[in-house]
Amino acid sequence: MMILASLEVWHSRPIAPTRRVALGELDLPTEPAPGPGGLLLGAVMARFSNDLDRDLHVEMVELMREVERGMKIGQPRMRHRLQADRVGLSRSRHRLISGPDGLRFEFETAKALPAQSALAAVYACAAVPFDRRRDVMSVLRRGMDWVGPVGPGLIDHLVGAEVAMRLRSGAFSTASDPLIWAMGVLELESSSDVEPKDIQRSYRRLIRDAHPDHGAGTDGAADRIAELARAREILLS
Repeated sequence: MMILASLEVWHSRPIAPTRRVALGELDLPTEPAPGPGGLLLGAVMARFSNDLDRDLHVEMVELMREVERGMKIGQPRMRHRLQADRVGLSRSRHRLISGPDGLRFEFETAKALPAQSALAAVYACAAVPFDRRRDVMSVLRRGMDWVGPVGPGLIDHLVGAEVAMRLRSGAFSTASDPLIWAMGVLELESSSDVEPKDIQRSYRRLIRDAHPDHGAGTDGAADRIAELARAREILLS
């Protein structure tokens, strides 16, 4: 299995009186546009935007237009305030993964409100190079048009059959070396100085984050845990 793109969202808890959202680590390749990063952001919109209230949906459309044009974004938006620091916030992560059975999306749904994930997808577009932002934002708009659960037809809907075929063929794979893949899975710096204790420490932390007993969502939890175990095995062998 290989992670093609990931979006990390930091957010206030659903019951918090003040609603906040921040971006964490972003791995959103957009070359050639929209790339796997754009595909992931579009899928996040498809997964969460249908759960927005009608008034929030209208405000989301306006926010997307402003981000696409590089405008200054006033706060708060959609009842949430964007901030840089992550103090007091919880983390959720959404990923696009290439595995033996093809491409799949993993969404953490237990901690974040739908609006928080959808907002993060839009704000992440501001980090996309300006010359590719329109292409990526077009994918997000298609995501908003998606009706129903995320299914096999979503990828073709978001990026078209030709780009979808390249994605499925592995043309955008970024880590064919299993050691590089394993380092990425365990969120370790690519270095020959990594010691077994560093691998074990990162493995234990990520297993805890991925396990439903510690508040993680059940969607994709088993695959994520198996992926972490395989990465540890590769690095310790």
